[in-house]
Amino acid sequence: MSFKGIVRELMEMKDGIGNLSRRGFEMRNWRSRARSHIAPDQAPSDAVEQGQWAHLPPELLLDIIRRVEASETSWPARAVVVFCAAVCRSWREVTEEIVQTPEQCGRLTFPISLKQPGPRDSPIQCFIKRDRATSTFRLFFGLTPSEDENDKLLLAAKKIRRATSTDFVISLVADDFSRASSAYVGKLRSNFLGTKFTIYDSQPPCDEAVKANCRSSRRFHSKQVSPRVPACNYSIATICYELNVLRTRGPRRLHCVLHSIPISSIQEGGTAPTPKSFPQSTFESFSLPPASQGLKYPAISFSSTTLSESEPPSEVSGEPLTLKNKAPRWHEQLQCWCLNFRGRVTVASVKNFQLVAAVEPHHNVPAAEQEKVILQFGKIGKDIFTMDYRYPLSAFQAFAICLSSFDTKPACE
Repeated sequence: MSFKGIVRELMEMKDGIGNLSRRGFEMRNWRSRARSHIAPDQAPSDAVEQGQWAHLPPELLLDIIRRVEASETSWPARAVVVFCAAVCRSWREVTEEIVQTPEQCGRLTFPISLKQPGPRDSPIQCFIKRDRATSTFRLFFGLTPSEDENDKLLLAAKKIRRATSTDFVISLVADDFSRASSAYVGKLRSNFLGTKFTIYDSQPPCDEAVKANCRSSRRFHSKQVSPRVPACNYSIATICYELNVLRTRGPRRLHCVLHSIPISSIQEGGTAPTPKSFPQSTFESFSLPPASQGLKYPAISFSSTTLSESEPPSEVSGEPLTLKNKAPRWHEQLQCWCLNFRGRVTVASVKNFQLVAAVEPHHNVPAAEQEKVILQFGKIGKDIFTMDYRYPLSAFQAFAICLSSFDTKPACE
């Protein structure tokens, strides 16, 4: 039997067990409706591992998952790797041990990969679809949209206008933008003029050296939600667009200060903070999202057992990394500003930009790192934009920065 056949049999067996458990739960729930007591919301016990596949010899299990991970390198086929992690605890632990981070292998596998830095050598290429009617933005993995629209959804955002600001709520799914949901991963908030934006993460930075510099704010009152849902936002970055009221400075100019990434990450031998998992999350609950989203792999339900408490900001020893947009050149024949997007951008737009590191001589950053484009964003069609990012940015951070370009900026252009 092939590896794909084995995984397919495992998923069918898992679905059958889930259906039986669901019917039993509905019967127990019907019998206990008259009870008045309220039980605490607790994560299901994972002490029991169902099925014969949980007791494979460790050497055989390691070899199987290594072969599956090496053979399925692109989506949607790479969903088989996620299926392996959904079988039971032993399979999950082996899969997590084998699968590398995007920085190491250049591939996205689990949802936590969206919070981890991209590869150093070549960028991860994605594209964004904008829906004007619903004010939503969806980030997909791949060069360009496929003809059958069966692209892999990475993140989704919804634009919400308020009296004095605009919010972009970012989620793992395209149909749930509630900040009380386990799919919520962060948000982007602008000021009244649309010149300053703040990126908020739903989880605290994993690096203790930079965690103190990230302000946190409560998303909602702790009594309004389940204790398994994190209740804080952590400020991890600030984006500023320079004023250009008279329109004499040319294209937009922006600076992005990444409080959660130290500048030492791009120095010789430096590393960027890399979260290994969502805070106090469980990796046990898998469910298939609607087919209309074009996904062919299980979405993971994350939970938290405690509420995050706000911490006052304090000074840190490391200087945060700052990004600036690469200056375009004026093309005399075309009579416009131009940048070399290497074929990834085909339509002129005020939203197009490239971000590089803003460094000083005393930072001791190699010349190659100073010229490297860390984030590239541009238009290729009506409501379709490309987004290419690399180390030290994550997909979530890059997506949030690109969302700031969609907000109205009458004072900057």
